[in-house]
Amino acid sequence: MAAKKQLEIVADWERQKEQKLAGDYQLAQQNVAQNKQKLAGIEQYKVEYLREGLRKGQLGLAAQSFGQHQSFVGNIDTACEQQNKVLSNALIVADQRKEQWLVQQRKRKAIEFLLDKKQAQALKQEDRIEQQMLDELSLQKFLRANK
Repeated sequence: MAAKKQLEIVADWERQKEQKLAGDYQLAQQNVAQNKQKLAGIEQYKVEYLREGLRKGQLGLAAQSFGQHQSFVGNIDTACEQQNKVLSNALIVADQRKEQWLVQQRKRKAIEFLLDKKQAQALKQEDRIEQQMLDELSLQKFLRANK
């Protein structure tokens, strides 16, 4: 019985670890989604800025303004590259968190399997004891009846 109690404690601890890792994975997924949104925002801003530059160019843009425009487009491209790196790292972290969660889930299931097995063994043992008691009672009843 002590071994079963110890397994229950371990199972509870493993469940708690799994819940924490599931939460970490969920946070990592949210981080990925946020970084995707940031990247999409930067890319959308770039498209709008290029359209505005094209419109100004059609109206007649000074050479200095065109140079500043191109320089700023380069800055936006750099921001896109940096955000892509951040997103890539966030995806890696999310994959790692998912794998940690899945490994922990397998551990928890293994412990719960052992607990179920111990429970089944305990029930079997109780059934055997009960059957022995019933057999003993039946035997004594039989012996009394045949005296």
